[in-house]
Amino acid sequence: MEIYDIIIIGAGPCGLACGIEAEKQGLQYLIVEKGNITESIRRYPLNMKFFSTSENIEIGNLPLISQDIRPTRSEALKYYRRAAAQYELNIKPFTTVSGIKKEESNFTIETDRGNLQAKKVIIATGYYDIPRKLNIPGEDLPHVTHYFDEPYRYTNTKAVVVGGANSAIEVALELYRNQVEVTLIHQFEGLDKTAKYWIVPDLENRIKKNEVEAHFNSRVISISETAVEIENIQTGKVRSLPADFVFLMTGYRPDAELLQKTGIKLTGSAYIPELNPETFETNVEGIYMAGSVVGGEETAKIFIENGKLHAKPVIKDINNKLNPDSTK
Repeated sequence: MEIYDIIIIGAGPCGLACGIEAEKQGLQYLIVEKGNITESIRRYPLNMKFFSTSENIEIGNLPLISQDIRPTRSEALKYYRRAAAQYELNIKPFTTVSGIKKEESNFTIETDRGNLQAKKVIIATGYYDIPRKLNIPGEDLPHVTHYFDEPYRYTNTKAVVVGGANSAIEVALELYRNQVEVTLIHQFEGLDKTAKYWIVPDLENRIKKNEVEAHFNSRVISISETAVEIENIQTGKVRSLPADFVFLMTGYRPDAELLQKTGIKLTGSAYIPELNPETFETNVEGIYMAGSVVGGEETAKIFIENGKLHAKPVIKDINNKLNPDSTK
């Protein structure tokens, strides 16, 4: 069995950035991805526009050309595929990692397409794959989802959107503009003021004009086939709202189970991984992290624009350990 210098888990922007640095250093690497290149971005809403500007999410010194200062989902998807092709990155798509085991000086990476071996491992899995569940009755009903693609399916229906940050605001606005009767439920007293500055006042104006119904300081306690039951956190009053579709835009989290099973120490309620802040090596010698997975459940701290910067120190440390006499 071939033993790679590095196996990189995750082909998002930060995983690709690690692959580019490994390619530059002449290391034998493989990027393993459960979907395809930038799978998480592919699952973003079709009309989504990035908060970051184009230059801030570029990798490998390749320019991202976009029509606006902030690139769209489609522009980013095409860009990252061009970047992977430009550097001829070694990617194994549609391969799900189920375990990482250290055996003597190497690692065995268990996947649904057979085991792989490597001297070092980089986990760059992000956090978008696992939604934060409310753990309430009805959450798994077929008309309930934690993801959103496009609004056109839902025209002339009643939709309940749960949340108050970027995703919830954008979903509520897209639905409203496509003739959907929208109700927003949020546990806090108002919309998240740290959300994209151009969408917060837009939705606030829709709420003021009663074009979108909003229930703040409220939480969903159950979902049925036709309605959502909510409770006011301050008063305890419970009411039922009609709903043909329910969008639980309550955020996402890293795969803490995989990390813990690997032996990586996670601290606090946010499951922050224990690692060297300079090299991003975890407490498991030989396993590194890159990108938003470094932030645990504090997903608002690390984005593409700062997560991609992990690639150089990670690959530099790995190269120094694999090739201590190298002058690279």
